[in-house]
Amino acid sequence: MGRIVAIDYGRKRTGIAVTDNLHLVANALQTVPSHQVIEFLKTYSQHESLDCFVVGEPRTMNNQASESVVYIDPFIRELKKIFPTIPIERMDERFTSKMASQAIQQAGLKKKDRQNKALVDSVSAVIILQSWLEMKK
Repeated sequence: MGRIVAIDYGRKRTGIAVTDNLHLVANALQTVPSHQVIEFLKTYSQHESLDCFVVGEPRTMNNQASESVVYIDPFIRELKKIFPTIPIERMDERFTSKMASQAIQQAGLKKKDRQNKALVDSVSAVIILQSWLEMKK
């Protein structure tokens, strides 16, 4: 089995998380500048087998697509073009940034570390992936 990759795509930064090969646990991989995500995934896929991409989809409280869809949809189209054989699923990512900030705070990190947006993005990707894994059980 290959890994499942979760992507918390943002305008500036993108958090990336992956599963273990058994698809049991989600772990933060890295946060990369959004304009470098495709190249990062190409390189990563040369070393690891990939089974699926899970892309965070921001929704409003009314369960409608948020305005961020104008950035995410083109990214997903590019991802499909570059990796045509790897399935892409979307996962509601409402509140993941807030949950990530709370998890970082509960871990006892210093205030400066808690304000690190790259860390929040990678933890958000972990939350998206772990939620997806639990939904698939």
